[in-house]
Amino acid sequence: MTVALVALGLDQGSKYLVVENLPPREAVPVLGEVLQFFLVRNPGAAFSLASGYTWIFSIAAAAVTVVIVVFARRIRSLSWAVLFGMLLGGTLGNLIDRLFREPGFGVGHVIDFVQVIYFPAIFNVADSFIVASMGLFVLLTLRGTGLDGTRESRTADDAGPGADADADATGTGATGAAADGTATGGVAATGTAASDAVPSRPAPGDGAP
Repeated sequence: MTVALVALGLDQGSKYLVVENLPPREAVPVLGEVLQFFLVRNPGAAFSLASGYTWIFSIAAAAVTVVIVVFARRIRSLSWAVLFGMLLGGTLGNLIDRLFREPGFGVGHVIDFVQVIYFPAIFNVADSFIVASMGLFVLLTLRGTGLDGTRESRTADDAGPGADADADATGTGATGAAADGTATGGVAATGTAASDAVPSRPAPGDGAP
């Protein structure tokens, strides 16, 4: 929740400063042409896509918010908590614009102002947090990190079927060695018993009649 509040605060704070201080549709260089501020009001989705369907995105953003809040109870991983916090904060940032900015409730235009050279769209802080959360999602998925913070064990899979064969061969060899040892011991014991059971014959001249 802390991450979500930070993301939401940065987004709404930056939008307030931009609206109050920047002229609309005039480029303000920040890092030359590499990074500029260019204030536009976006009626569409993130990165100015699909203009004219604002109410659909408002409903979708509200649904995403509800899903995130529900799933938040299952999260035990710090990484996943940060991911959902960034996604929630970014989603709420743009949803607030759609609900409370002109031209009306549910169809308000989102404030976009960040323009990066060679990037085809203008975006805002909320969009940045949403994209960052998707990147973290891919990373956690590839690493196999679950919502509870545990990682999937791949030891058995990495060992492969050859490990089972080696284990069987080792077990068979050990069993065979034990059996051979037992048999050898049995033979030795039998030989000892036989030598004890047969009396020795006296040698000639020892007084035998």
